[in-house]
Amino acid sequence: MTTIDPSAFHDFEQAGWERAAEHYGDAFGSVTVQTADALLDAVRAAAGARLLDVATGPGFIAGAAAARGAEVVGLDFSAAMIEEARRRHPAITFRAGDAEALPFDVASFDAVVMNFGLLHLARPDTALAEAHRVLRAGGRYAFTVWAGPDQAVGFGMALRAIEEFGTTDVRLPEGPPFFRFSAPDETRRTLEQAGFTDVDVRQLALTWRLQSADAVFDALSRGGVRTAAVLRAQTPSALASIRAAVRRGVEAHAQEGGFVIPMPAVLASAAKR
Repeated sequence: MTTIDPSAFHDFEQAGWERAAEHYGDAFGSVTVQTADALLDAVRAAAGARLLDVATGPGFIAGAAAARGAEVVGLDFSAAMIEEARRRHPAITFRAGDAEALPFDVASFDAVVMNFGLLHLARPDTALAEAHRVLRAGGRYAFTVWAGPDQAVGFGMALRAIEEFGTTDVRLPEGPPFFRFSAPDETRRTLEQAGFTDVDVRQLALTWRLQSADAVFDALSRGGVRTAAVLRAQTPSALASIRAAVRRGVEAHAQEGGFVIPMPAVLASAAKR
């Protein structure tokens, strides 16, 4: 059984996002922002609602919530991400903080959201409990994660290329399974165990539209953390073969003058009694 050191994994992810912050928006922004309407609809974000965007990153969801008239606070444990979010959305309040120990009082918010942040946490169950704590009674919570690599094609082609041409035996801090919450039954069970009710889990059909066949490899190597660290650990020859294999995978999805990669996400939402 794999033993997870939560502090080591937390520090690894935090350092990784400090490094990736300047690239994330260009690397993944065009696909991750596609969840905004569904995510905000799930928590009934509207004018006057007090909303917390946890793991806000560059502030994409915070910005969309503010556009609806919500009173928004964005939070991230990466100082570089907070700086980027403030640059993009100077009128929104952003602050540094940890999803696993939210710096807010009980029942402070009408809604809490997290867009693709849960899979980067050392203690995701603790983060769910914290979201429940800061919600008012009747408030709503929603998060997104990627579907499994058999469906989220960009991840699948990269993982297969690493397994075929490189090595996955890389010394990294162990973390929770990356695709744990891609499984609807596991997501539902965990939310109910955290005290949530009215749980709904569904899939969102996202597409990653790219101009370059190298864009997936470049995004994963610069705009992420775990996969980026695995890629950095490969030998130069293995890395070249991995890049070429991912490029071929992207080229198989050529259309409309570019490339269109299926990248479905799982949206989970629930309420606090």
